[in-house]
Amino acid sequence: MTPPDDFQTHTPGLTPFFAVADGLAALHAPHVEAVVHDLATGCVAHIANPMSQRGPGDPSLLEGFAWDESSRVIGPYEKINWDGRRMKCVSIVLRDGAGAPLGLLCLNTDVSGLDAVRRALDAFLAPAAPQGEVASLFVADWHESVNRLVAAWTAERGLVLDRLDRAQRRALIAELQRRGAFEARRAPAYVARLLGVSRATLYGELAALRAEAGEA
Repeated sequence: MTPPDDFQTHTPGLTPFFAVADGLAALHAPHVEAVVHDLATGCVAHIANPMSQRGPGDPSLLEGFAWDESSRVIGPYEKINWDGRRMKCVSIVLRDGAGAPLGLLCLNTDVSGLDAVRRALDAFLAPAAPQGEVASLFVADWHESVNRLVAAWTAERGLVLDRLDRAQRRALIAELQRRGAFEARRAPAYVARLLGVSRATLYGELAALRAEAGEA
């Protein structure tokens, strides 16, 4: 943006950071505004992809902004844009070669679109029917029961189903057997498909588990 006629010259040491601001705004366009504030003049020195109706030479209005001489990165924090959009922001303290603070590079990200997506997903994923009705609907669905058992077992151990080694797979089969997951006529074939093994392999593991239980 073009600075006003009465704009004071910015601190020279800030100039190299203008390209950084331009690059970050370009990479994340159109969602990120990058603003370089000059601490010496108290004004905006440079702005890329402006979304806040500010320009070079406008006051930074940093009075009361919480930071100290040791600060490097401030935030993330939240701001509300002029048009009501929610902005997630972070400020980076810009220093000279001696480590003295010259300015702030503020990255302001418009997250209002993501908020709308989140609300849409929450509405879509929320259960529509009372859980009692759902439970009665699936009371005889052994597929659902097996799926839940497998999902709970792997989640508790931080495992991924298609990456189980043989020992982990056998432990899961043992748990399914203990919970009665193989009582349905076609359950073994279904579990074999879930585990990515042949039915012969699954039956072999079940036979070995029964033999071990008999020995105990």
